[in-house]
Amino acid sequence: MGTAAETREAADAARSGKGRAGRVRSLALRWDTAVGVLLVAVIVVGLGSTEGFGSGENLAFAFNDVVEVALIALPMTLLVVAGQVDLSVASMLGLGSALTGALWNAGWAFETIVPVVLLAGVAGGLLNGWLVTRVGLPSLAVTIGTLALYRGLASVALGSDAVTDFPDTYARWTVDTTTVPGTFLTYPVLLFAVLAVITAVVLHATGFGRSLFAIGAQEEAAYFAGIRVKRIKLLLFVVTGLFASFAGVLFTLRYGSARADNGLGFEMLVIASVLLGGIDFDGGKGTLFGAVAGVLLIGVLKNLLTLNDVANEVQVIVTGLLLVASVLTPRVIAAVVERRHRRAAGTPS
Repeated sequence: MGTAAETREAADAARSGKGRAGRVRSLALRWDTAVGVLLVAVIVVGLGSTEGFGSGENLAFAFNDVVEVALIALPMTLLVVAGQVDLSVASMLGLGSALTGALWNAGWAFETIVPVVLLAGVAGGLLNGWLVTRVGLPSLAVTIGTLALYRGLASVALGSDAVTDFPDTYARWTVDTTTVPGTFLTYPVLLFAVLAVITAVVLHATGFGRSLFAIGAQEEAAYFAGIRVKRIKLLLFVVTGLFASFAGVLFTLRYGSARADNGLGFEMLVIASVLLGGIDFDGGKGTLFGAVAGVLLIGVLKNLLTLNDVANEVQVIVTGLLLVASVLTPRVIAAVVERRHRRAAGTPS
């Protein structure tokens, strides 16, 4: 793994950054709370200002409308905590949708199509992870490239055609008009809730989750501590590809249409949700609660703006401003906190 001297140096580096990391992590937790409070505030404003916003039908639609983004945000949170990113997720969603349509057109049974699409997602994640962990390329550059690659493969698989008429046996469970009895939750949203709880436990209550924070905060120190950094990062890319391809199947059934351009631009929504929730792009900080709150905030705000006839272009601007604020505000606050600690300790800034 390395020499004793290297191990001691890595441990010293980790200890030297421990205090600052603790303060920033505490800040991240407060940011998560702020996002949760903002979500509640938007809901309260919507209930008081917009007719029909609080109806079960509208809430079912609002949450179901972002379920694919929410599903992809779960593994993306783990990936960003570990200091990586995958910008190809929307293209993988589109490839999953295109494969679903092409295979359905070819007469395949839907029960056979789904495993094949999921395997395609695993293969795409393996390619991303291999290029990052084995070739040593940065994840941002790799996934920008595979973003174009997977969207191109989707176009090859289906062309410009749209495939419809998918089996109602499956499609009816994905639409917002079919809800869990006694609730306004759709079945895809219920699935997301279950997966979110599982992901939260993995991230915050297991050794694997602690390894992710260690990798994101000090990758070299994590390596010398015995953590299998490359293997874990490869696994994260595979899981992200798997979830993105599954989201492609879900998206196809929900809209009843398979197209190569399905999910175009979703990568921005996923990244915006994760960063808005306080997951630091540098890695090592954040909570899953924040990411989920970020997804719900964007979904509820989008629904509220739509009900008030706000143009889609304005909605995109609002999402962009939220993304900028989510990145800039915690860093500004962290810089102020760090300066105060330096002054208190008598250290020049």
